[in-house]
Amino acid sequence: MKKLSIITINYNNFLGLQKTVESVLNQTWQEFEFIVIDGGSTDESAAYLESLSDKITYWVSEPDKGIYNAMNKGIAKATGEYLLFLNSGDHFMNTLSLQEVQKHLFKEDVIYFNINVIDKERSYILENPAVFSFLYLHNNLPCHQCTFIHQSVFERVGYYDESLKIVADWKLLLQAILKHNVTYRKVDAVFSIFYKDGISSLPENQSIMEAERSQVLEAEFPVLLNDLNEYFVQQRIIRNLQKSRKINWLIKLGFLDKF
Repeated sequence: MKKLSIITINYNNFLGLQKTVESVLNQTWQEFEFIVIDGGSTDESAAYLESLSDKITYWVSEPDKGIYNAMNKGIAKATGEYLLFLNSGDHFMNTLSLQEVQKHLFKEDVIYFNINVIDKERSYILENPAVFSFLYLHNNLPCHQCTFIHQSVFERVGYYDESLKIVADWKLLLQAILKHNVTYRKVDAVFSIFYKDGISSLPENQSIMEAERSQVLEAEFPVLLNDLNEYFVQQRIIRNLQKSRKINWLIKLGFLDKF
């Protein structure tokens, strides 16, 4: 068994696919299998993959039912111990990335790193927390480009929920951590790049994402959601008190501690 399966999904993004494939194939450490799921692209993607058939472990170009259906196809074909989703346009920092990363792939079910984020205006390192909380997971998760998931997690939790358009990866991690108590570990290093132009980053998709998150939380974690809603109410009360002139005068006079 290979230590790692790298799964790339693509649809009509030939230039992004090229960038990703070259980044993977140019790695100095090559003890991985490389799976590419193309959704029946009408650009040059299929011909490009065909030209690299001897270098790609498995690839297919056929219509699918969306992002998570394509990712699930990749999971079904994967035989590696850990899975990494590096979709078209994503890439490693340099040719030595996997050489350094592979040393950390052992023991825990989920292993994640920090990530280099690039948007229209700047580039920065996003540092993920070493310990998860429900408050953090309510709205966040480590990007899939910097997260390795043990194949046994998918056997225990299931595949991605294809009824969701944007947050199925978030749902799976939430279920894995909170319901199945999978183990996880952060590695304080960076090996990949996230371009903030994906489907979940687009402003027009924010309302869909919020609606899907609410749907998942209400169905899967209603008690935790009640506690979190209470927390948000308390935070609003505290913020309003902090803006109060009377409260600030009492703090200045020493009758109250600053909060």
